[in-house]
Formats: sequence, structure tokens, C-alpha cells
Amino acid sequence: MEILRAKLYEIKREREMNQLSQERQSQIGTADRSEKIRTYNYPQNRVTDHRINKSWHDLETIMNGKLDAIVKTFRKTET
Repeated sequence: MEILRAKLYEIKREREMNQLSQERQSQIGTADRSEKIRTYNYPQNRVTDHRINKSWHDLETIMNGKLDAIVKTFRKTET
């Protein structure tokens, strides 16, 4: 009976660990290039937001913290 209880406990523990691992992986992602949010292209003075598929040609202003254009566009597409 003790052996059966130990085996059942081990099976339950493995299932819980697998489920936890899958949840973590779904939150973290795979870190592939396809998961990137933005590209900063310095030679072309361009920022591209891949979530909304839009580009801006004012990299210096955006890098100085003026993200109003990006935020406005993102909010429009969000609704």
C-alpha cells in the first residue's frame, strides 16, 4: 500500500510540475525575434512598433522620451 501511495504521489507531483512549467513558458515566451515589440533603426532614423505595424521617422525625439505619437496610435488601435 505504501508503494502505491508513493507512486500516485509522484504522478500527481509530475503533473503539477508540468503544468507550472507550461504556465511559466507561456508567460515568458520563447524570446524569438518574432516576439519583439519595437525596432529602433538608427541609420534610417526610424522606430517601428510591430504590435500596431506602424513606423515613425523621428528616432531622436522618441529616444528623448517623447512617446506621445506612439501612445496615441497604440490607443487608437487598441479600441
